[in-house]
Amino acid sequence: MRRTPLSRGVVLLMALASGAAVGNLYYTQPLLDVIARDLHIGQGTAGLLVTTTQVGYALGIMFIVPLGDIHNRRRLAPAMMLLSAVCLAACAVAPGIMILLLALVAVGVTTVAGQIFIPFASDLADNARRGEVVGIVLSGALTGILAARVVSGLIAGALGWRAVFVIAAVLMLVLGLVVARMLPHDVPRATQPYGALLRSIFGLVRRDTSLQIVLLYGAISFGSFSLFWTGLTFLLSGPPYGYSTFVIGLFGLAGLLGALAAQGSGRLHDRGWSSRATGLSWLLVIVSWVICDLGAFSLPWLLIGIVLLDVATQSQRILNQAQIFAGAPEARSRVNTAYVTTNFIGGAIGSVVASVLWAYGGWNAVCLVGGVLCAVAFVLWLVTVVRSRAVAARV
Repeated sequence: MRRTPLSRGVVLLMALASGAAVGNLYYTQPLLDVIARDLHIGQGTAGLLVTTTQVGYALGIMFIVPLGDIHNRRRLAPAMMLLSAVCLAACAVAPGIMILLLALVAVGVTTVAGQIFIPFASDLADNARRGEVVGIVLSGALTGILAARVVSGLIAGALGWRAVFVIAAVLMLVLGLVVARMLPHDVPRATQPYGALLRSIFGLVRRDTSLQIVLLYGAISFGSFSLFWTGLTFLLSGPPYGYSTFVIGLFGLAGLLGALAAQGSGRLHDRGWSSRATGLSWLLVIVSWVICDLGAFSLPWLLIGIVLLDVATQSQRILNQAQIFAGAPEARSRVNTAYVTTNFIGGAIGSVVASVLWAYGGWNAVCLVGGVLCAVAFVLWLVTVVRSRAVAARV
């Protein structure tokens, strides 16, 4: 059966729904201090709120998103959004830290609709526009990540942290019903038993060296990103800044500018410039870490660093996912599973490492480790380019 072509309106709806879904993972980041005080826990324990949500998300990506290759995504994505609404409501009424942690794991597992939409949009797009469409939908997801921090801080400052989860639950419920009605018809691309479907992911990764490299890029990039935003919360809540939860949430606006600026990266892929753009993005993120380090006592430097870091990081994600979708037309949900799972494993590690680094070395230690991680990735990119050119010269 022929697929329904993607209209601009549907692409934008997918971008909006992706952003709202993925944003569920990040509402807690600006709230770590206020939740810690309310539930009488330490900062180290509060950092687990971010980590457990990301671990749950990795599990959802691993065990739910691959179903997109064998099931109707028009039904699968809204179903996940409605389940996510239930889990968010549980967060809102959690009486203590253990219940909240369990509810956040469940939020992570169910809030995978964004990663169902992205390969779905890639399947529906024409080859000449695939990078552009992926860029728009993925930018929606990335914008949701950053907007969630702003919205979270605003709502918590006015109504308390529990209201954040109530409003998020309502948003998931409404959007889930809308996308169930508006998404195009879907035709599954594979007919495999569930167990075989999951096993095939490892086979896809094992056989494809280029996919392995992109997975490593993604893990480092997201680990660096999570390291930064978790550490930034501690920086802004203490001296010399001492900002409230409300003000900390507003810093997401600087990152939001970066995410919007990165949207055009998908067009670079469509023009065949993915490799060069990837290398430039790694250089930019290294420079941004240096600038952010200067921001320990200087707000202007910190804001410049945030924008540059987000432009570079979001560009990398768009380029990475456009590349892996181009190489696996029959298994886009599964390669997306592999990519995002490794991303969020990196992100979970980044959150934990940020808390440890902050305890022992403060903001300077966070920036040093973030910069070194990205420098390692840039060296890997250089080695990959040199080897590719050597192979091409022999041929």
